[in-house]
Amino acid sequence: MSASMSLPFDLGPRPHLGYTQSRIDRVAERRLDGDWLAARMADVASRIYVIGGEMIVLKKRDTVHDPDFEPHEARALAPHTETVFLGMFDGHACFGVGILPAAAEALKARGDLVITDLRSIAIQGLVAAEHLPPLAEAKAMLHWHARHRFCSNCGAATSMVEAGWKRSCPNCKAEHFPRTDPVVIMLSVSGDKGLLGRSGRFAATMWSCLAGFVEPGEAIEDAVRRETLEEAGVRCGRVKYLYSQPWPFPMSLMIGAHAEALNEDLTMDKNELVGLRWFSKDECAAMLLRKHPEGLTCPPPVAIAHHIIRSWVESDGAIF
Repeated sequence: MSASMSLPFDLGPRPHLGYTQSRIDRVAERRLDGDWLAARMADVASRIYVIGGEMIVLKKRDTVHDPDFEPHEARALAPHTETVFLGMFDGHACFGVGILPAAAEALKARGDLVITDLRSIAIQGLVAAEHLPPLAEAKAMLHWHARHRFCSNCGAATSMVEAGWKRSCPNCKAEHFPRTDPVVIMLSVSGDKGLLGRSGRFAATMWSCLAGFVEPGEAIEDAVRRETLEEAGVRCGRVKYLYSQPWPFPMSLMIGAHAEALNEDLTMDKNELVGLRWFSKDECAAMLLRKHPEGLTCPPPVAIAHHIIRSWVESDGAIF
């Protein structure tokens, strides 16, 4: 029997996973070419994304707004803090420009702009999907610069170099590079049951996969097993990698997996979770479609948890 025939609901076409399938060509070799970068920043064809802390500046349109600014338009909005070269987007240079959060807040008074956070943009589809990966790249990089202005080795003020992809200390000559924090996010499975939890930060109806940061010296599979045991008291055997997702809140890489649960009794870590339970495939299908009889839901399609759960729901046999 096919996966679609075995389900009580038709889940429809697979949605796009947010912040993935970037059309940016990062052309790292151009990061040292100051003259070329200066020319691109003056080129009317270049794409500029303007970000003030957590807020993204958009040109207001009827439904889907426009995050692209020409260089002179971006300069006219507010003074810039940092500028990062993101790469080439459909043949045009693409930059992320930072402004102060207070400046972004002040721009809310303009009727021709929309100022909102990246999470709302992704969930509500406020920009075309092609813009989400470069926006994620820009937000993560500008967040890193805002919090790494001083050398962690000697404390001196650092300088931004290589088009924003490195900070250099003039005092001790240390070089500092942007980091990405790996996070495992997994659905533990026991037969026809999948394990979901609730964080106190979630909306009241939402249940999701368990997740946690990979620790130093730890393999992805070991992190999946450790986090599941710590948060749920469930020991896991086999681990199957599914896919990954950049998550710019502030700058993580979500590593999605299914895990084989070796026991079903639960011991919830109350410091991390406010809810923990096993769900059937039918229940998860209903949650994905917002049709669960208790009003329970799963994360929206922009989040990797949605895809991890759906992949299991649509499987028609053993997943390991």
